[in-house]
Amino acid sequence: MSTTTKSPQRHRHHDPDSPTAALAGPTAAPAIAVEGLTKSYGDRQVFKGLSFTVAPQEIFGILGPNGVGKTTSVEIIQGLRNRDAGTIQLLGLDPVRDRAKLRKVLGAQLQSSALPERLRVGEALRLFARLAGDVVDWRELRDTWDLARLERSAFGSLSGGERQRLFVALALVNRPQVVFLDELTQGLDPAARRETWRLVRRVREQGTTVVLVTHYMDEAEQLCDRVGVLHDGRLTACDTPEGLIAGVGDGVRVRFSYASSADLTGLEAIPDVRRVAHDGTQVEIVAEPTAVVPVAAELARRDITPDDFTVVRPTLEDVFVSLTTGGSR
Repeated sequence: MSTTTKSPQRHRHHDPDSPTAALAGPTAAPAIAVEGLTKSYGDRQVFKGLSFTVAPQEIFGILGPNGVGKTTSVEIIQGLRNRDAGTIQLLGLDPVRDRAKLRKVLGAQLQSSALPERLRVGEALRLFARLAGDVVDWRELRDTWDLARLERSAFGSLSGGERQRLFVALALVNRPQVVFLDELTQGLDPAARRETWRLVRRVREQGTTVVLVTHYMDEAEQLCDRVGVLHDGRLTACDTPEGLIAGVGDGVRVRFSYASSADLTGLEAIPDVRRVAHDGTQVEIVAEPTAVVPVAAELARRDITPDDFTVVRPTLEDVFVSLTTGGSR
């Protein structure tokens, strides 16, 4: 499986005299480099030599089954937990030794976050923005993340989705160079999820590297430039979503209803068609994507035009299940 980094589309312009310019380093250097990371809790070994890199201005997704260590990995990278062994370079710095320097250029929305129940949304935004040096106008974040109507609401009265939006806004008060988002859209309705995806893309376009921990396969497929699948203490695969899906190795499936198997004779001879199955009423043709149009053309030539002609493509969820349950790829 290829682990080639997808090139970022745009780069943030850095003032060479700014305090963050020295942290950014050369544009070719990875924003995050993890090598040989190990971590154990008692007899349980969470990571067994975890290694990967994240390019500047990339949206990098970390997927994995529950309990595999996704949140632990990003907390170690940020210096919130200690590692047993291995090296981590975050913007060219060590997250433990250089924690004070990194605090100014990192943002994080953690899976388990909380604020005082009586703290109002507007107060939280103003407070966090002030602590970050008023790099960003808190009102801009309020409006961007649709928090204006909640400005006077107490944190304790917010729904799960409203809290998520507030925590993401707070993670961006210092205009970070790298932001970690853990279960970004948990608790959001479908419309709010899509709007959040749009805003995350905008964060990346403004120059921020995004590390996304999620268990939503559609979210990873929509947002991420590359995805790493964490399983058994290592990344078992790391590639673009398209690259991972292409590696599933079972092509696409063309399905439709048709009664006569005799009329289907010879379809398997079409180039890139792997097999044709017919169970009496349902037909399934497994083929490479390039064969779909020739198959449809041949069916039309034979005057077979089913109303339920469907092309089913592998998804990132298929890849995930295959990689984390030991299925053959």
